Amino acid sequence: MVYLSPPQNAAQTQPSYAEAYTNILAAHRRSPLTSASSVIMLVAPDVDALCAARMLADLFKQDDVIYRIVPVSGVEELQRVRDELASYSELHTLILLNMGGILDLPSSEWFGDFDSRLKVHVIDSARPLNLASLFGAGENAQRIVVWDDGGIEKLMEERKSWEVLQYEPEPDSEDDESDDEDEEEEVEHTDDDGDEGYGQEGQSSGKRRSIGDGERKAPKRRRLDSERPNRMTLDEYQRHSLRVNKHYTAGTWHGQSAAGTIYILATVLERVDNDLLWLAILGLTHQYTTSRISREYYESYHSIYYDEVFRLNPLPPDTANPLGLASVNPDDNGVRATEELRFMLFRHWTLYDAMFHSSYIASKLGIWKERGRKRLTGLLAKMGFSIPQTQQPYSHMDMDLKKILLKKLNDIAPEYGLVELSYPSFTRCYGYRTQPLSAADAVEGISALLDVAGGIRMEVEVEGARNGGEWFGGGKTWEGATRDGRKGRPANDERDTADNAIGGGLDAGDIKDSSDDKSEVEWWVKNFWAAFDALTDVGILRDALNLSMSLHRAIIRQGTSIIDKQDIRTMRNHRVVVLAQGPDLPLFVHPGVLSRLALWLVDALRDRVPATQTHTKRKSLPFVVACLNESTAKYVVVGVMAALDFGDVRKNEFGLAFLDARDRCNAQTRHGSFDTSVLEINQNDLKNFLEALCEGPDAY
Repeated sequence: MVYLSPPQNAAQTQPSYAEAYTNILAAHRRSPLTSASSVIMLVAPDVDALCAARMLADLFKQDDVIYRIVPVSGVEELQRVRDELASYSELHTLILLNMGGILDLPSSEWFGDFDSRLKVHVIDSARPLNLASLFGAGENAQRIVVWDDGGIEKLMEERKSWEVLQYEPEPDSEDDESDDEDEEEEVEHTDDDGDEGYGQEGQSSGKRRSIGDGERKAPKRRRLDSERPNRMTLDEYQRHSLRVNKHYTAGTWHGQSAAGTIYILATVLERVDNDLLWLAILGLTHQYTTSRISREYYESYHSIYYDEVFRLNPLPPDTANPLGLASVNPDDNGVRATEELRFMLFRHWTLYDAMFHSSYIASKLGIWKERGRKRLTGLLAKMGFSIPQTQQPYSHMDMDLKKILLKKLNDIAPEYGLVELSYPSFTRCYGYRTQPLSAADAVEGISALLDVAGGIRMEVEVEGARNGGEWFGGGKTWEGATRDGRKGRPANDERDTADNAIGGGLDAGDIKDSSDDKSEVEWWVKNFWAAFDALTDVGILRDALNLSMSLHRAIIRQGTSIIDKQDIRTMRNHRVVVLAQGPDLPLFVHPGVLSRLALWLVDALRDRVPATQTHTKRKSLPFVVACLNESTAKYVVVGVMAALDFGDVRKNEFGLAFLDARDRCNAQTRHGSFDTSVLEINQNDLKNFLEALCEGPDAY
């Protein structure tokens, strides 16, 4: 049992982040086979895990630690990697980033049979955590080190119940075997009594043993009954079982980001700089923009990073415009605190498009209808922004309009029901190489690189080409990550070669396991390394913003079509959308993009579609969105929760609901990611699966 509390909560006798990191360094330096296979990081393909991996890589580089980074897409991939790692004799440190928290890692199914030198460090923001990994005893349990954010201290009741169920006999066995156990225990206690009480008196011990049994039988049974430990009753057993089951069945949620955990480690090691701070901010922003944490939780960590920003960066000379800051010199890489609008990529898009593609604006104005689009135009006109100004890139707008944008929105937007248009965030400068990037914009670009598969051809706009007419208008086809995992870019006729062109190569159904074809790298691995490079290469990140814009256009197209065609079916306790046709179908078969669509529908329809009020007072119902993968004849199903208000988050209980529905309808499913609320199901089983899901318990 090893879990690490954050430094502010750790006791003097309890190991800390810094001690765990020191142990990693010590194990690496005393290893006779110091190689890249001795320290391995397994990284989930999400922005937070990428940032944490980048931060750990920087710390290892400073300490001359050789390491490897292995991307892992899901539980099945983790099992394959686990089997491969079993043959690594030099492996002594394994770090799991945003994976493994819910798994029984000390068991032989995972890492229980590995060499005793191996330490498995779990840095996972997903909750709940597996109790066996936290509180297990023995050599296998000691090899698992869970980096906690302080939440484990609140699980003492669950720990007690788990230990009782793990180590105490079940009450049912007492009635069936009580007589046999009494007889066996009597004999054992008789022998033990003779050995312990008289074993040191030489010959007298034999004399004592020769005393008749009849003279000792009754007193011995009375002593046995009085000394037998009390066994729990059936009610106590059920109470402990319910408590442990509630821990696992209450739904999934997220705690401290993995990047935030590594930033605390860097703070303790006194190695904090702007690069690490920015990556920690990106991890937090990713959690907030994907509705993994609430507004209150976000602001609690924002206040910490706010102080760090002002500690590490001098005040900018001009703070008149809270929405945008310019670099003060060519080497300015500082981080600034700013206000972020709920408009999508508004600093790099047109103001109209940024508002049009915002789920918050969609919810309040209903932009999928002509009336809603007229209300949006009317809002901009009332603010004093002309149509030509709002339909040109934000960077080309009049400076006076940009300075008064936030004030005008605060004055006029409430008339349209827009009262939560901004939230506190951060922006980073990149000298004169490019305009500053906000944390939300950077997260959007990196997420687009991760989510959009290499086999999907997407057209992106080229800056300056909008409204360019027949010869100069339009855009270019985005080219995915190259074969060696380097940057993606818009395809160009001069540079479009057979080796680099991936669009039209892999489709969703043509993905092959690397064990079958080692020469072909899977699309998600290429995307992973492209996104990893974008964390430190602003050129890749800047190009990825155009890809993100195209992705949001596709989401708006599909979401608007769903609402216009009334494809939403309202069930007893959730809403269902099934996508079986459309031009963007190959795009939405990937869970990341489908989850974005589901979140957009939740936000857009929060105040628009009336919920069922027959037996519940909930204002907003969860969404289940399924998309057909025509090449594999399977549906990808995503379940997302729906909070009552923007900024609120509910625990996602679809993981258990999906498993229950699968068992009741005997459907063939597959969980391809670490998110339990995402699964694949055969095309013929979808109808029965949705019916079973509707008939399930009204728990979510």
